Parts: sequence; C-alpha cells; structure tokens
Amino acid sequence: MTTPRELSLFLFKRVVSSIFALIGVFVIVFLVSHALSPDPARLWAGPKAKPSTIYAIEVRYHLNQPYPIQFYYFIKDYLTGNFGIDPLTGKPIAAEIGYYLPNTLELVLASLVIIVVLGVFLGYVSAVNFGGYRDAAIRVFYLASWATPTYLGAMLAVLGFATYLKLFPSGGMYSPTLTPPPRVTGIFVLDSLLSGNWADFSSGIYHLALPALTLAFLNFGIITRVARSSILEARWSPHVKSAAAKGLPTRTIRVRHILRNGLIDVNTLGAVMFGWLLSGTVVVEQIFGWPGIGQFAYSAIAADNYPVLIPVVLVFTVGVIIANLVADVLYSVLDPRIRLGGGR
Repeated sequence: MTTPRELSLFLFKRVVSSIFALIGVFVIVFLVSHALSPDPARLWAGPKAKPSTIYAIEVRYHLNQPYPIQFYYFIKDYLTGNFGIDPLTGKPIAAEIGYYLPNTLELVLASLVIIVVLGVFLGYVSAVNFGGYRDAAIRVFYLASWATPTYLGAMLAVLGFATYLKLFPSGGMYSPTLTPPPRVTGIFVLDSLLSGNWADFSSGIYHLALPALTLAFLNFGIITRVARSSILEARWSPHVKSAAAKGLPTRTIRVRHILRNGLIDVNTLGAVMFGWLLSGTVVVEQIFGWPGIGQFAYSAIAADNYPVLIPVVLVFTVGVIIANLVADVLYSVLDPRIRLGGGR
C-alpha cells in the first residue's frame, strides 16, 4: 500500500518530465522551421510575395530579431494560443484548429472504443484457447490486419462497403441536406445528442461507422497481442493456480483473477494509442473526406503552408505527450509497484 505522498511525488516527477519533453519539442520545431530555409518569412509568404508582405511577416513573427528573442516569442505565442493568421484563408489558425480538432477527436474516440473492446475480446479468447485452432486463427487475423498499410485498408473499405455494397457513405461527417446542430463541444455526434436532434445524430453515426471501423481494424492488432500476452501471464501466475486449488469456479477465476490482472497493460496501452491515433489519422481522413485535423495538416503540407503546419505539429505532439502522461499515471494506479520503482 502506497501513501498519498508517494503517489504525489510520482505524479510530480511525471508532470515535470512531460514539461521538459514539451520544451524539447518546441526547440526542435523552432530549429526545423529555420532549417527549412535561411529566410523563413520568404518561405511562409510564398515565392510570389511582395517585399512588403515579407517584411510584415518578419515583424509579426519577430523573424528580424536574434534567435533567442525569436524563440521567446515563439513559445509565448503558442502557449497563449496565438497561432497567427492562415495566409491562404485569412482566418485565425487557432480558430481553424478549434474547428478541425474536435472532428478528429470524434473519429479517434469512436475507433479507440472499438479497438479496446475488439482487442480485449479476441485477446481473451485467444489466451483461454492457447495452442488451439481459435488461438491460431485469431493470431493470423490480427497480424494480417496489423500488417495492412493504412492507405490500402482505407481504400478497400471505401471500394467494398461504400462503392460496391453501398452499406455506408463514402465520405463526409453527415448528410449535406441536414443542418448541423448548435456547436457546443465541436463533436458532431455529441452535439446532435445534446440538442436532441435525432436526424443529425443518426446521420452522424452512419457516416462515422465506416472510417471508425476501418481505423479500428487497422490498429486493433497491437491491443489483441498485448491482451493475449498479459492474460496468458496472469493465467499461469501462482495466485491463479492457488485460486484453482481452492476450488473457485472457473468463471470466477477467469474474470476476477485472469482478465482483471491481464488488463493492466491494455489500459495503459489504450492511453498511448489515443495519442498514436490522433497523429495517425491523416491518410484515413483524406480517403474518407473526413474534415479533421489530419486532413487540415495534409492540405497545409500540399500548399507549403508552414504557418499552419507548425502549430498543427505542436498540437499532435502535445496530444502524444498528454496521452503518455495519462498512461504513466494509469499504470501507477493499476500497479502500485510502478510508483515504488519496482515491478516491470
């Protein structure tokens, strides 16, 4: 049993290490943005920009100042959410990210639920049937899905389920004939539910199903593999053998002693996978026409829109850092040995 002081010290160390990781990311992004060109203002303004436009960008982003001063304003602006103006649309970049990011969160959260449920179920079935034909079939299935390239899996899903079978729409978040609900959270399905607009809600679920299932199918394999390994480890542990020797029912042993202890790694991996999916939806969003932060990033890359691309990269990175922090905290809560510096 650990004390509140030990837990607080552990959390403090993890938060501090996350802050240092974030500072390191700022340094790398700042250096990369300058390494792309000796004159970032000209690069951001475009090849046909007027000298007055380039000068305005230099003043706006303090690019005519020494590097230490530039870095100071770089951190200050991004930490305060002042991302500047999109040179292509003339809109605040923070507002654009605020529109696209919730759409990606909707897709990521939906697929993550499917990944965890499917991965744990198949991992459990595979583990309790270790060495049998079910175990072999599940291993082949998740390895094949995991090895499928994202672009190929997404394209096959569109061709098979949208174009030929016509079971799902091929793209978009909702039917274009509908009026979107009042924007509360930015997540279309949730806002439709909060406003009681069932037509929007059903349309949102209908459009969300195929991209979420596709993203889940391409990524559930790692959860299945970890769940299978953890459940097997728990199944053969001494306390499970002791419970069986005491005559406890098989169902009780499997649920309370095997499955429960085998899900520690799955819970923490799920938190890490959230950050992984957040920054890995670019291809899926592009193929399904999903207006998320991934598609927004792809458009910025295609247009060499570096003033937009830099804050998007930072958003992805912050998401990954936060996900890893949550994973560390969750792991320490589920397995106190981590807080004490022992165990795995």
